[in-house]
Amino acid sequence: MATQFVIDGLTASIEDKEILKGINLEIKGGEVHAIMGPNGTGKSTLASALMGHPKYEVTGGSASLNGEDLLEMATDERARAGLFLAMQYPSEITGVTNSDFLRSAINARRGEGNEISLIKFIRQMEGKMKELDMNPEFAHRYLNEGFSGGEKKRNEILQMLLLDPKIVVLDEIDSGLDIDALKIVAAGVNSMRSEDRGFLIITHYQRLLNYIKPDFVHVMMQGRIVKSGGPELAERLENEGYDWVKEELGIVDETVGQA
Repeated sequence: MATQFVIDGLTASIEDKEILKGINLEIKGGEVHAIMGPNGTGKSTLASALMGHPKYEVTGGSASLNGEDLLEMATDERARAGLFLAMQYPSEITGVTNSDFLRSAINARRGEGNEISLIKFIRQMEGKMKELDMNPEFAHRYLNEGFSGGEKKRNEILQMLLLDPKIVVLDEIDSGLDIDALKIVAAGVNSMRSEDRGFLIITHYQRLLNYIKPDFVHVMMQGRIVKSGGPELAERLENEGYDWVKEELGIVDETVGQA
């Protein structure tokens, strides 16, 4: 069955303030979609709401992955169903090593009785860390503790490579990366592109999309997708900013909660 991720009329609030005001998006296996937009337009809220962050209340619409209702699932169930979120600000967890966390996450997806052997896990982890130019010592450090911003982002991509999800959501994975780290992270993402996997990339900048070529680009303003196009749309936004979109659509203030 080909991967299909469908968001239909999704609305969500935080502390009774409506942030998402009807998101419609369909991502098929093999596709890369990029969402761009100024700060305060709801992009990261979309990522968090899809993954089931308790801070955000979904108030309407639906989201399904291969016909399964994601919104009826707990966060861990969404992950097991194949949804993955690379977070903008990954948490530090003292007392849990990177390797223990990764192996536990893999086994949670594989299910009881189908756990990955220690030897196979170590080989896979070491191979993927080498691809990402990560110091092998990071496997034995506490999860993200003392990691730089770039190291945390590579660690998110390491999780993606090992967990083998169906739909990958990257929430500003490029923020804080120098050009060398950006190329390594992009190479990791590109290595995962396949007909069985779709990507949703949230970013402010064209530079990431120079290395991860999107099939579709969407502009988000006022908690909605207001314009869609191909890679050329991202290039125009990079060159001209967002004012032309606001003028074309009659938008005065692009942030959430404004008219």
